[in-house]
Amino acid sequence: MGWIETKTEPMVINIGPHHPAMHGCFRIIVTLDGEDVIDCEPVIGYLHRGMEKIAENRTTTMFIPYTSRWDYYGGMFNEAVTVNAVEKLAQIEVPKRARYIRMIMLELTRIVNHLLWLGPFVGDVGTQALFFPTMRDRELILDLFEAVTGYRMINHNYFRVGGVAADLPYGWIDKCTDLCSYLPPTLNEYERLMTDNPIFRRRTEGIGVLTREAAINWGVTGPMLRASGVKWDLRKVDHYECYDELDWEVQWETAGDCFARYAVRLREMRESIKIIQQALRALPGGAYETLEAKRIESGPKSEWNRFDYQFIAKKIAPTFKIPKGEHYVRVESGRGELGIFIIGDDNVFPWRWKIRPGDYNNLQLLPELIRGRKVADIFVVLASIDLVMGSVDR
Repeated sequence: MGWIETKTEPMVINIGPHHPAMHGCFRIIVTLDGEDVIDCEPVIGYLHRGMEKIAENRTTTMFIPYTSRWDYYGGMFNEAVTVNAVEKLAQIEVPKRARYIRMIMLELTRIVNHLLWLGPFVGDVGTQALFFPTMRDRELILDLFEAVTGYRMINHNYFRVGGVAADLPYGWIDKCTDLCSYLPPTLNEYERLMTDNPIFRRRTEGIGVLTREAAINWGVTGPMLRASGVKWDLRKVDHYECYDELDWEVQWETAGDCFARYAVRLREMRESIKIIQQALRALPGGAYETLEAKRIESGPKSEWNRFDYQFIAKKIAPTFKIPKGEHYVRVESGRGELGIFIIGDDNVFPWRWKIRPGDYNNLQLLPELIRGRKVADIFVVLASIDLVMGSVDR
């Protein structure tokens, strides 16, 4: 009796768009040869809401609440780049106290972002050991957000063109200082549980390797770029807010695999804690009026008895006109370079508002990273990229 001959053909499977490991409405069409990945095709667009066109039909103040729907895990980054785009184009000088408060909020958001990434990432690798501890620590930071803005995760509506909406409440600095003392031992515990875990290292080391040259050629940004040996951080490069006045280092690795991305994000949380502690100690004093820039002169003022006389506030009006010109502004978000290209035409609405999210560019690498790997590696590599589909689809 002869052996039964079998003919194998590549199998095409569909993962998502509703799948717990997709981290949002995201679909992958995967071609398999047994357990080996031959090719994959990412399918995006399920969460597209036309954010750029909405921005072009709203004033900046009206649009700030919408920005929380891009990257809904890092709303402060979205608000920061939104107001920075208008401020740079109009050459608005932001008071120093407001810049320090912004910097503190951005670094707290970075820690929230990385904590929310760490728990599900470890879960995708195969253990739930860190999911609830990271959510517990994240809630402590959300309590600080709620005390300042009234909201926890999104809809902060805290950044303003020229400053921030309100000062820090009484006792907030002490609570934030206590949090910065609590987090380092907690991060040590996370590292003790995972970094030296042999199973975790086997699942992440050498998986999804991205070389330095490939990272640069693909336009990768954020922790993925720094994990591939490129020491590039916009907080150092673009000198925005007051980062140059503080002592901190850019964290980077050279391996370019999933474990290197994990290590970079873990160390970035420690650096964010250092930045917050220094900013709290160096926070400039001042009255509430120093939190927003003064109004912009928009032409000769009318006499009080003329028919076209208008009341002019001492702060920037919510309906001030964006001057003519174009500008590209970017900030270092938790997922990479978050940029805005704005074109103004002397109107309250921008003529063009282009959003450049970091995770959208990083996602384009997915087929390159998982081609030739096993099916189980797809979810580890995808989690290491750190996607938020609201940001990708906009």
